[in-house]
Amino acid sequence: MVLEVIHYPNKILRQISHKVNKFDAALHAFLDDMYETMIQKNGVGLAAIQVAKPIRILLVNIPREDGAQYKEDLLEVINPTILKTQGEIVWNEGCLSVPGFYEDVSRFETITLRYQDRDGNFIESTFGGFMSVAIQHEMDHLNGILFIDKLSILKRKQFEKELKKNKRLKSAT
Repeated sequence: MVLEVIHYPNKILRQISHKVNKFDAALHAFLDDMYETMIQKNGVGLAAIQVAKPIRILLVNIPREDGAQYKEDLLEVINPTILKTQGEIVWNEGCLSVPGFYEDVSRFETITLRYQDRDGNFIESTFGGFMSVAIQHEMDHLNGILFIDKLSILKRKQFEKELKKNKRLKSAT
């Protein structure tokens, strides 16, 4: 089932997500719905808070060389903790909760992550490049942070101005 993705400035996006303790059929169904939502909305990542559920879950599915996303490449991350970081990378980011706005954001180039899978098993993995960026972007959501919060004051003001302009245009139609 495709879920509703909430948009900035909805205050729900500022909530800090809670740890997942139950790894059951309901969780599995929710993960499947999140995946269907992310794919239908053309996203590469989605945090549970973006569909108004403040729990520490995120999905990432990076497209392959052919531009397609394959379910076997899906990364389901529950209760993540970054153990180690390395380097810096700047990536042009967008967000399903901030549609139509893209900006360069500085992130760690490589991260080592400890998390649980859909069955509650603990996993430790190292990710780099786009995957590292996407995981960090989604983890920020779990802590009530949006990528626009990482922008300079000037770029943040530009964003707010653009957002107001788009709202005026929508209400005029």
